[in-house]
Amino acid sequence: MSAETTTADRRRVAAEIWIVLGLSLGQSAVYAVLSLVVKLTNGGLRQSTATLNSSRADQQWLDLTLQVLSIGFALVPVALALYLLAGRSIGFDLRSPGRDTAVGALLALVIGVPGLGLYFAGRALGVTADIVVAPDTVYWWTAVILVTAALQNGLLEEIVVVGYLFTRLRDLGWGPWPIIVTSALLRGSYHLYQGFGQAVGNVVMGLVFGWWFQRTGRVLPLVIAHTLLDVVAFVGYLALGDRLGLR
Repeated sequence: MSAETTTADRRRVAAEIWIVLGLSLGQSAVYAVLSLVVKLTNGGLRQSTATLNSSRADQQWLDLTLQVLSIGFALVPVALALYLLAGRSIGFDLRSPGRDTAVGALLALVIGVPGLGLYFAGRALGVTADIVVAPDTVYWWTAVILVTAALQNGLLEEIVVVGYLFTRLRDLGWGPWPIIVTSALLRGSYHLYQGFGQAVGNVVMGLVFGWWFQRTGRVLPLVIAHTLLDVVAFVGYLALGDRLGLR
């Protein structure tokens, strides 16, 4: 391959990365930064609220329809990333389901317990917004939607920010640690709407997950870990929020 062709390929890969991120979590990062600016200029993070999984309509059938559509369209960048990586292995398969599940559960535990402490510390210090992860209006299908939303988050973030981004940055000749740090910083950036504390926590999560992927080449345990973390947060908030004074 000639140097000229190599340069053209690198430009194509770089453009592809910007397009994929612009359609997904890169776009989220831009809005998250602007949301943080709004919160800081409207009384600060201590008085701010970051709402996830909110109701989308007053009518039950329309709320459910919009929730399902939102989750479905959010998975389109996942399909795009997998399509663009066709023939490239990122460890998103069922070759070792038992081991992947066990590793995912362990990673969720390692990240989840310190993450919960970081959230409450951030609230006490006024650097984290009050995070509401379940809607006020609850229907018979709300828990199912929350679990599905957790799976969507796991698929979107881990496949795009880890599996896809790592593969493409390697194609550009990046080294392991620049890739890990870049991926982690991107993960933190699109969580800035929740405040500085949660952004830092997600950077740490990104470093751990990135190191694991670099070491093993398997993204499925990360999807499982992320999904478990969000299921516990979303459904736990729904079930225990009133008792714990969170709702």
